Amino acid sequence: MKYKIYTDGACSGNPGPGGWAAIILVDDKIKDEISGSEKNTTNNKMELLAPIRAIQKFKKKSEILIYTDSTYVKDGITTWIKKWEKNGWKTASKKTS
Repeated sequence: MKYKIYTDGACSGNPGPGGWAAIILVDDKIKDEISGSEKNTTNNKMELLAPIRAIQKFKKKSEILIYTDSTYVKDGITTWIKKWEKNGWKTASKKTS
């Protein structure tokens, strides 16, 4: 099976009310649509929650393609994650987020 996840998140104001959504496809057919919102949040949090919540739907290890319009999500999972893990998941100032 080939899994694809399309994600997006947004916020009105930063912080402000925001929401996220993800569509999960299996062999190019919609399997699930999920979404959520928060009254006081940030754009980055909403962008991150969409793929996180979608991945949590999988019960076993699977090959997944994630599609996002967020540079924050893309760079976080492809570039920054290596340094975050090396630093014990702490910020550059050595604080946990």
